[in-house]
Amino acid sequence: MQQIIDFFIRNKNFLLFALLFIIALQRTKSAHNYHQTRYLGSTHIVGGSFFQWKASITDYFDLAYQNEVLARENKNLRTQLLNSKDTTTTVLVPSTDTLNFDHIRVQTAKVINNNFHKTKNQLTLNRGRLSGMEIDMGVVSPQGVVGIVTHVSDHYALVQSILNTQSKIVAKFQKSQHFGTLTWDGFDPTALQLLEIPKIAPIAVGDTLVTDGKSTIFPEGLPIGVVVGLVQEPSNDYYNITVAPFTDMTSVKQVYAVWRRDANEILTLEQQGENGTN
Repeated sequence: MQQIIDFFIRNKNFLLFALLFIIALQRTKSAHNYHQTRYLGSTHIVGGSFFQWKASITDYFDLAYQNEVLARENKNLRTQLLNSKDTTTTVLVPSTDTLNFDHIRVQTAKVINNNFHKTKNQLTLNRGRLSGMEIDMGVVSPQGVVGIVTHVSDHYALVQSILNTQSKIVAKFQKSQHFGTLTWDGFDPTALQLLEIPKIAPIAVGDTLVTDGKSTIFPEGLPIGVVVGLVQEPSNDYYNITVAPFTDMTSVKQVYAVWRRDANEILTLEQQGENGTN
């Protein structure tokens, strides 16, 4: 026992050094683990930012496909809404470009050319006769009425914009049901004119205008715009009404062509009545 005590006394400096060295190694290891953890954490942050950036780039280049998917979904919902009074169909197939229901058909299309700075503006769509497009089909955006198809080729369709001085669309007030003719004077692309509304009509600024559904072009109730100006001219019995269209005609991209399945039958019958034929 005395020998052991003597050994510690003789080598006390070395043993103290060894003890301190071991303690230093342990603390260094702990510090290294801490810094390693901090480094890994920073690496994960940088890597996460990179992956987020990469995902953003991927999402950007995937926008065309995603927009097409959304357009089809919107088309399905719009078709279902337009036919809610005429069909009980609740399951819609999103894989087709044209949906056929009892009353209203809907076709998606993209605007590939758009004029809004002329007096007789037109839009060109990327759908034509081979896709089922026909003259006198109504064209709407997700926000509201855009115009009427006037010419059709195999692959494209030409639309007379609501920003066309020859455009005449029958519109009615959503509240009062009074109706008139919606036109454009060729100046401000954000202002349309509603004609033939008598001063006795209970209307006001802020009222909403919709399609009246009395023609074969537009179904009833499609949004058109809102009244932003209302002037009573003493010289006549009608209002001067300014309407702001819901659709921004300077930036419209995705549209829907809508038409009634029985439109041709109705037009033929009316033509026979006008001509006095059977």
